[in-house]
Amino acid sequence: MRGFLIALMLVVAFMAGGMTCGTTQAIAGDHPEKDPAHVLTPEEFEATRQVYFDRCAGCHGVLRKGATGPNLTPEKMIPKGNKKLRDMLWYGTAKGMPGWGKMGVMTAEETDLMVKYMYNEPPVPPQWDMTAIKDSWKLIIPPKKRPSKPEHNRDVDNFFGVVLRDAGQVCIIDGDTKEVISTVDSGYAVHILRMSASGRYCYSIGRDGKATMIDMWMKKPETVAEVRCSLDARSIDVSKFKGYEDKYAVVGGYWPPQIIVLDGNTLEPIKLVSTLSYTYDTEEFHPEPRVASIVASHTAPEWVLNIKETGQIWLYDYSDVSNPSIKMFEAERFLHDGGWDASKRYFLVAANARNKISIIDVVDRKFIANVDTKGTKPHPGRGANWVDPEFGPVWATGHIGDDVISIIGTDPEGHPENAFKMVAKVQALSSGNLFIKTHPKSKWVWVDHPVSKKEKNRTTLGVFDKANIKAGIFKTVKVADYGKAVHMEYNKAGDEIWVSIWGNLGDADKGKAGEIVVIDDATMKIKTRIPNLLTPTGKFNVYNTVRDLY
Repeated sequence: MRGFLIALMLVVAFMAGGMTCGTTQAIAGDHPEKDPAHVLTPEEFEATRQVYFDRCAGCHGVLRKGATGPNLTPEKMIPKGNKKLRDMLWYGTAKGMPGWGKMGVMTAEETDLMVKYMYNEPPVPPQWDMTAIKDSWKLIIPPKKRPSKPEHNRDVDNFFGVVLRDAGQVCIIDGDTKEVISTVDSGYAVHILRMSASGRYCYSIGRDGKATMIDMWMKKPETVAEVRCSLDARSIDVSKFKGYEDKYAVVGGYWPPQIIVLDGNTLEPIKLVSTLSYTYDTEEFHPEPRVASIVASHTAPEWVLNIKETGQIWLYDYSDVSNPSIKMFEAERFLHDGGWDASKRYFLVAANARNKISIIDVVDRKFIANVDTKGTKPHPGRGANWVDPEFGPVWATGHIGDDVISIIGTDPEGHPENAFKMVAKVQALSSGNLFIKTHPKSKWVWVDHPVSKKEKNRTTLGVFDKANIKAGIFKTVKVADYGKAVHMEYNKAGDEIWVSIWGNLGDADKGKAGEIVVIDDATMKIKTRIPNLLTPTGKFNVYNTVRDLY
C-alpha cells in the first residue's frame, strides 16, 4: 500500500501542476529572457496542461519533444512569436494539424493560454511502476462467479463495443436489434477496444492508462476487472494464437513508455517491460519511446508492438510470459497505427511523420520495406484489404494531411511485380482522413474526413468502387448536419456499415452529443440511427475484431 500512496502522490502532483517547471518562479528565475506577459498562474497552467494532454500530447508527446507533430519545447516555440503560434492553433497547418479553434474544439481564451503554455517548460510526469499497477488492480467479479454460459439469447458475435469518448464510458450494442444493452464506466477518453479470442470479453484502454474488461455473456454486460497500467496509453490487445486464447492481454504505455502484460481473465499484472531505447537511425537515446499500435499474431504466440519514437517494430514472444523474447526490426521513426494484410502474414504500419508505411513478415520474421505513400501523414487505422482486378490483393491507407488514398500490393506469390509497392494513388474527397474501411463481402471502400479543414466534409463519407478504384471516381454520403463522422465498422454479416457522429458532450441536452448512423452497404442508404449517445467514436464488432477483418 505504501508504494501505491507514494505513486498516487506523484500522480496528484503531476495532474495538479505541482511538478511543473512552468510556474512564475521558474520563469523569473530560470528564464529571465521571457516576457512577463507569458507567465501563467498555477490555475491557468493546470487548465492548459489538461487541454494539452487531451488534444496535443498524442502527436507531440507528453514531454513535448515531438513525434507525429513537431517539437513544442520553449526553445523551438519562443522564436515563432505569439501571432504565428496562435494562427497554427486556431487554423491548423498544411501538414495535417487540425484547426482546433476554427473547428470549435478550443476557445479563443484556451488558444491564448496555449500560446503562453508553449513558452513554458513542460511538466515532468512521474513514473508508474509495478507496485502502483498492482495496487490499482481491482478484480470485481472473479472468473468462478461469472456465467458458465451466456445469460441471454443474443448473438454475441454481432455485438458492437462503442467508445463514448468524452463521457468516459463504453456501451455494448446488439447489432441485430440496434439496442444499447449496457453502458459502463471506463478509463478517460478510451482510445480503442479489443475482443478476447473467444469473443466473450471486451477490453478497453483509456488515455489515462486504465484498462477495463467487460463480460458480454452477462445478461447486462458489466465490468469484471480493471487496472491502471500507466498514466497515458493508447493500445491494448490479447493473445490469439492457438492454445493461448483468452490467456493474456497486453497494454502499451505512452507514459511511462512501457509494456504491461496482464492475465487475460482477471487483468492481474504479470510483467512490465520498459521501451526506453535509442532511435534506430541515429542511435540517440530517446526519453519517451511510446507504444503505439499493437496487433496479435495468428501464426505464433507473439504480439507486434510499434515503438513510436525509436522507429522499431517489436515481435514480442509471450510463450514464456515471465521471460519474454523480443525481436526488434529497424523500420522508420514515428510509427503510429496499422494492421494486417488479408493473409495476416504481413503487418503494415504508418510512420506518419515520415509519410511511409513500414512492412514486416511475421512468418519469416524479417523486415520487408518502407514504402513512400506519396501523401502527407498516412493514418490507416488498421487499413483496408481487398482484391484489385489488376493488382491482386492490396492494402490501403488514407491521409490526415492529403486528399489521397495510397494503395500497396501485398501478394508476393501471385503478383510479385506489385508486392510491397505503391500500385496506385487515388484522389479522395478531402484531407483530414482518419479511417478507411471495407469488408470481404462488400464492393465498396469507405473513407471518413473528420478533421478536414472544410466543415462540410467532416460529416461526409467518400465511397470507392473496389473494381475500379484506380479511376479515382467516388460517391459521397452525407450522414449528419453536426459533429464529425468518424470510424466506420461493419456488422457480422458484412451488409451494414456503422459510422459514429462525434458531437460535443456539452450539447447532450440538444440531442447533438452524438449518435451512430447505420448504412446499408449495398445501397449506401441510411437504414437507421442509434441516437442519444455521448460522443461516440470508435466502435468494434466482435466477429470482425476477433478475426481481424478489415
